[in-house]
Amino acid sequence: MRVLLVNMPWSPIDLPSLALGILKRSVDERVPGATAEVLHANLEFTDWITARTEFTGDDYEYYALSSYFMGCGDWVFSSALYDDPHWREEEFTAVMRGKLKKSRMAMTRALHRVVPEYVDEIARRIVASAPDVVGFTSTFQQNTAALAAARRVKQLAPHLVTVMGGANCDGAQGAAVHRNFPFVDHVVRGEGEAAFPQLLTALTEGSDLAEVPGLCHRGSDGESVANPMATRPLPPAAILPPDYSGYFERLAASVARNWVEPKLVVEGARGCWWGEKHHCTFCGLNGSFMEFRSKSPDTFYNEIVELARRHRVLDMYVVDNILDMGYLTTVLPRIIDSEYDLRLHIEIKANMRRPQLRTLAEAGMIYVQPGIESLNHRVLDLMDKGVSGCQNVRMLRDGAETGLSVAWNYLHGFPGETERDYEPVIAQIPALEHLDPPVDLSARIAIERFSPYFERPELGFTGLRPEEHYRFTYDLPEEELYDLAYVFEAPARGIGEQTVTALNDALAAWKKHHADARLTHTDLGDRIVLVSRRRAFDWRTRQLTDPFELAVFRLLDQPHTVSALTRKATTKTPGAAPDEAGTQRLLDSWTALGLVFTDGGSYVHIAPAAVNEDLLRLDFMRHRYAAEAAPAEPIPAGHAPAEPVHAEPAPAEPAPTEPVHA
Repeated sequence: MRVLLVNMPWSPIDLPSLALGILKRSVDERVPGATAEVLHANLEFTDWITARTEFTGDDYEYYALSSYFMGCGDWVFSSALYDDPHWREEEFTAVMRGKLKKSRMAMTRALHRVVPEYVDEIARRIVASAPDVVGFTSTFQQNTAALAAARRVKQLAPHLVTVMGGANCDGAQGAAVHRNFPFVDHVVRGEGEAAFPQLLTALTEGSDLAEVPGLCHRGSDGESVANPMATRPLPPAAILPPDYSGYFERLAASVARNWVEPKLVVEGARGCWWGEKHHCTFCGLNGSFMEFRSKSPDTFYNEIVELARRHRVLDMYVVDNILDMGYLTTVLPRIIDSEYDLRLHIEIKANMRRPQLRTLAEAGMIYVQPGIESLNHRVLDLMDKGVSGCQNVRMLRDGAETGLSVAWNYLHGFPGETERDYEPVIAQIPALEHLDPPVDLSARIAIERFSPYFERPELGFTGLRPEEHYRFTYDLPEEELYDLAYVFEAPARGIGEQTVTALNDALAAWKKHHADARLTHTDLGDRIVLVSRRRAFDWRTRQLTDPFELAVFRLLDQPHTVSALTRKATTKTPGAAPDEAGTQRLLDSWTALGLVFTDGGSYVHIAPAAVNEDLLRLDFMRHRYAAEAAPAEPIPAGHAPAEPVHAEPAPAEPAPTEPVHA
């Protein structure tokens, strides 16, 4: 049996498909007499479209990812799905006129008209290769492209068996795909590395398809039959490593090689250990199975090393929804000790401590996504995130100190939030401009299938409808769209537009000024030297020498309340007798200076420790101005210095190098 696995647009072009890599290995190793090949139709499309029109890597990224919640990528291929180059063009234009720039609108409509030709060509190539089974994966904005190709393949070769699977085919979505598109013979719902080989074996042997968990197939009367989903997720030992044969060779021959640097995709775990206990209210990830399970440290380490060795690629995207904390003491130390200079992206929880972050950085996990989402404790509680605003800011500070690039998003629109939850954050954002800003401006939450907001109307969202783009993409009744859709419309909740505008104005300024902003501290034992260059603060250098203030600042490495600070700092500085009111006055002065962030009655300092380059630069400036400036005196907290105060370079520790991004 010959199996052809197809990766249609808009799958990312800088990553091989993990799903198809695993399925290829599953077929090759678990189905006697069967072989699988992968057709990288997303890369084929880049060469096809650039030969016909002006099209760039940024354009591809827009349709693959950036426009996901507007559905532009899926609408582009709806013309091929319905064999109409003008399919619902008027509806699309009317809805999107106020959302898309004229140039993007023109390109989207132009792509919509020409892609049926591409789908016909790729379908003819598929048929010409004479497979027995054609499998299409569908995740994010791949659905209409995969459906359109399956439809055309079936028209050209009715005998070929067509199968779909992937994130867009989980649960009710997969059943809806099978019910409404008869040219799809089978839909695999849930984890496919077990079910897909079972399907192929059943097709070969003529055995009962009802035994394949989660499979959608057709009964003797042609009606869609959906088998019950598996009741348990795959154990980690059953999760195979991917086989990426052919991807890197095909990318090297594509125009896309000029757009991206390829990355490997690796998987250590599935599910979410936090979500098992506290499912974040807006999160629809993990679909049918939230249960966390991870590969053994030896297995995961060996997979990483083998993929890097085989493909000679050091950039890796770890797709785990959350880091297995056990890997901090097992897998990561082995990576640190290996000869591989890996550069990895991974999702983590925002309450990780600095030593843990340093381990990530030393292992090459220089790009982390901690799921920050907000800097206010009440809103974070509404999300059920299990962290506070101060902990999230601490994550940004410690990420900057350890050399990690922190990717995060700011979300709003949660039932129960108020303007009062945002006003203190907005006021403090200018103090944070030296830390990594969110990737984009704040976005109102989308209601995703499988999320608590979708499953539990009592949390604040009722009367959900599929997002509008589904209605001008598919020719289906509302009840079928409801089962097919992943993203849903919902009444606006939470803050109003005035507060959203104020928040986004502050975030836009953060993004604009981040590159030039700077705040660091250096602890020299008897004093702490602070250096600032931020547009909202007119001081440049400051030093703390008072023992009580030194103790308070050091304690603020972690979030503390005023009472806890007063108690602990007094213990550390015998003879000091400040009351809580005095501590509060100190914290108020530091807040005004942009040294601390406060949320929910707690405080945390926001100055990463200076690396040696900062200190050497200060030392150079000290010598330069030695003849001009008198020796500086310690400056009391809350008062701007008349002259810069310079610190001696710290001894011993070598300067860390900048992470190198491939």
